[in-house]
Amino acid sequence: MQQRPLGRTDIRVSAICLGTMTYGQQTGEADAFAQMDYALAKGVNFFDTAELYAIPPRAETYGATETIIGKWLSARKNREKIILATKIVGRTAMPWFRDGESARLDRTNIFYAVEQSLKRLQTDYIDLYQLHWPDRPMDLFEANSNAYRDRGGPDGVTFEETVSALGELVKQGKIRHFGVSNETAWGVSQFLRATEMGVGPRLVSIQNAYHLLNRQFEIGLAEFAFREQIGLLAYSPLAQGFLTGKYLHGGKPEGARFTLFPRAQRYQKPGVDEGIEDYHALAREFGLHPVHLALAFVTSRPFVTANIVGATNFDQLKLILDAPHALDPEIEKRIDALHQIRGNPAP
Repeated sequence: MQQRPLGRTDIRVSAICLGTMTYGQQTGEADAFAQMDYALAKGVNFFDTAELYAIPPRAETYGATETIIGKWLSARKNREKIILATKIVGRTAMPWFRDGESARLDRTNIFYAVEQSLKRLQTDYIDLYQLHWPDRPMDLFEANSNAYRDRGGPDGVTFEETVSALGELVKQGKIRHFGVSNETAWGVSQFLRATEMGVGPRLVSIQNAYHLLNRQFEIGLAEFAFREQIGLLAYSPLAQGFLTGKYLHGGKPEGARFTLFPRAQRYQKPGVDEGIEDYHALAREFGLHPVHLALAFVTSRPFVTANIVGATNFDQLKLILDAPHALDPEIEKRIDALHQIRGNPAP
């Protein structure tokens, strides 16, 4: 398993990161333990979770994923082998995160959330603490969230307050580094500005969606990631399973995530099915599994630190971890040619 530097730190993480957001919902504890055992045996040393998980977010499953990972770490006694990443929710009206109060990215919320995550994870430090989404009001998860819109209303907690609080936690040894998620180029620039002002530590990573049907990261953010060494932790490399083809033309296979939880409106747009069919045809032409084509494309990008893969069951994880980390140059040319036609139908 290839390892890559995490930002400008001395930490090296596996090019494949184990995503865990189904643990405690679709994936039971025993299956989750088996997945983590197998991933570690295959050289995956980087696990990603969040206080929000399991998905979909509900009061009943809040913190369930961290709890399962904590039980595994305690049972296996291998904390030092894992680079552990988790996330704090951004601004949200979902009341169960903060005892009925609105969550924000201010000092009080950050300190509270870290302590709760540490308890659930049964550890005394977090390697990478990430801001799950910005505090400022934005249309990030809407069906048509492919352009910035001013939503009005009060702005977010200042970048300086957020970074300062994170800096205190670094000094206390409770987190080692921090990253952002679902962030924009402007947001990244403001975090860098805060660090240059001496407010707190420098961010080391950005976790955004990136896959064959959504290459928007390449516009603006890719240069930040490459030049500033703020590597992309790419999530949804299979477009929440849509790139497997199982949802083509309205398909709803039994037990699949979108069948159980119809929350993937970003993949129900014009051009999505046609794009999937084109990439599948390309994979067949070169004798590749379409899952391997999609994953290898993401893993091989020069601005990607780690490709976050997730599976609801063990067989899916085995297929995923067999994917190559690189593609033939001719395949890359063909992918880019298709991208010129299909664009980004699922941002």
